[in-house]
Amino acid sequence: MTAPIQQGSRLRPARLGTRGLLVLAGLMTLADAPAKAFDDVQTRDIEGIVRNYLVTHPEVLIEAMQALETKRVNEENDTRRGTIESSRDALHATPDGTALGAANGDVTLVEFFDYNCGYCKRAASDMDVLLESDKKLRVVLKEIPVLGPASEAASRVSLAFRSVKPESYAAFQRKLLASRAQVDEARALEVAESFGVEAKTLKPLLQGSAVRAELAQANGLAMALGINGTPSYVVGDELVAGAVGADALAGKITNVRQCGKANC
Repeated sequence: MTAPIQQGSRLRPARLGTRGLLVLAGLMTLADAPAKAFDDVQTRDIEGIVRNYLVTHPEVLIEAMQALETKRVNEENDTRRGTIESSRDALHATPDGTALGAANGDVTLVEFFDYNCGYCKRAASDMDVLLESDKKLRVVLKEIPVLGPASEAASRVSLAFRSVKPESYAAFQRKLLASRAQVDEARALEVAESFGVEAKTLKPLLQGSAVRAELAQANGLAMALGINGTPSYVVGDELVAGAVGADALAGKITNVRQCGKANC
């Protein structure tokens, strides 16, 4: 759940010649033809032509698979954009005083993270760069403890802390995320104490309805958006998966300001 998206080599699309188009057209005709449209000899002849062409020009299959994958990704992105739009209020919601950066920023960046995600820990410096260089940026943190019981326990303490001392949540989150050892309930309570919030104050809240509701909402948003790794970001109309770096995020933020979309 923590691997970032990486750029990989891409296959160069093959170009279909005239004969290739004719063969594929024939294949489509065969597939769409009603029963008994061709006799057995004609069917065998068409199948033989198609088979021989595909064996001789296997790059056609690569192109077809690439086209299918492109169509799938485009449809998935369209669905995700619709989900982002319909869920924007929930995505941007956070208690007063708990957003990072500008309270009324002109662009809101949403980060989904796990306290035990190594990439999230390293990506925290990217967020610091963005917040330092962009005084109009607002950042909302969504806790999705996907890495097991320790992460869930830490998030429960974190969200309880947020409800008790919201003005210190950003600093608390950064300090807890910077922990080198595994982050669990004990570590989260220790960090909370360093901000003046005692364990006896937080423990009764850990299984409370407010914390349960916050975790359920964040997990529901992550599932609806198809998030399969942390960190993941929502900026404008786009889900950005993985620790892509400050420059990539800054570019999308600039695009949102210019045209209202992550990619103009």
